[in-house]
Amino acid sequence: MKVTPKLLRRMLNFYPPYLGAGVKVTYISDDWTELHVSMSLRWFNRNAVGTHFGGSLYSMVDPHLMLLLMQLLGKEYFVLDKAADIEFVKASKRKVTSVIKISSKNLEEIKSNTASGAKYFPEFMVDILDEEKELIARVKKTIYVKRKAAKQTS
Repeated sequence: MKVTPKLLRRMLNFYPPYLGAGVKVTYISDDWTELHVSMSLRWFNRNAVGTHFGGSLYSMVDPHLMLLLMQLLGKEYFVLDKAADIEFVKASKRKVTSVIKISSKNLEEIKSNTASGAKYFPEFMVDILDEEKELIARVKKTIYVKRKAAKQTS
């Protein structure tokens, strides 16, 4: 089954952890290079002081770089999440959003660094902003990428 951006968006929006956290994927570009995600504050995603729970803030951006790169690079590559680091900058009760982008430069770097079959660990910075465009959190995602070995034909 071929996954389209529209289908992936729908699937993510019905993914139980996202339903439980109130996370909503609002846009995936047709070329797989951009994804928008948002989360409103609800009783079930608040922390003890009534602001966004940090785990929910992280979860709203967690799998998207890996999923986009899997589509962009194709089946010739292994793509996995490797590591993440989140800095909580400001507490917020407002709706939060994030725009996740992969540039053509990112893709060129990944392809050139994996052409020999070597592992490569590109890093991406993802900002989470509130409705006033204030920085709420910044996530550094490290992705594992490796080109699969060419299959031998006999």
